[in-house]
Amino acid sequence: MRIKVLVALAALLTGTPTLDGVSEQSVNLATPESFASIADTAARSAAMFTELGKVLTHPRCVNCHPAGDHPHQGEQGRLHQPPVERGADGHGLPAMRCSSCHQQANFDPARIPGHPEWHLAPREMAWEGKTLGEICAQIKDPARNGGRSLEELVHHIGTDTLVGWAWAPGFGRLPAPGTQKQAGALVEAWVKAGAVCPN
Repeated sequence: MRIKVLVALAALLTGTPTLDGVSEQSVNLATPESFASIADTAARSAAMFTELGKVLTHPRCVNCHPAGDHPHQGEQGRLHQPPVERGADGHGLPAMRCSSCHQQANFDPARIPGHPEWHLAPREMAWEGKTLGEICAQIKDPARNGGRSLEELVHHIGTDTLVGWAWAPGFGRLPAPGTQKQAGALVEAWVKAGAVCPN
């Protein structure tokens, strides 16, 4: 029996990660320059946000921007296991804080993601189940985006290290499309072009 447990453990630690049937290849993001052929500034801005939507609607982002008080996990957005709740500050309930399991960095042997500030996005920043146009209107609204101006939103998406985790999610998880730098460039160009939302 002991040998079977050790063999199973070795297989888990050295095996190929499963990604819920999803290809291991991440999707690239178009550069802001690739939208230059769109003459209408508003249409170009909306097109850039649509491209950014590949990131915003990816499981790495949506799983922590849930519609309710329970985070999701995996490529399919399953409810977090073990069952946890948001808590008053987004860091979990007193008996089960996010930091109980989610440490300073990813712990790949157990497939537990980590970051020093691991927590759920505030309730007003939930976008699970919303259209891209609804997400766009929401992230432009300081009352629903964590109190950020558009310029602060550029910094948040382009350089915030917790957001950046989406591109380095650890063993067995697909990263968000492109890179954080590319996403930051897209959101900056979108803002400069008028921050127009897609229909």
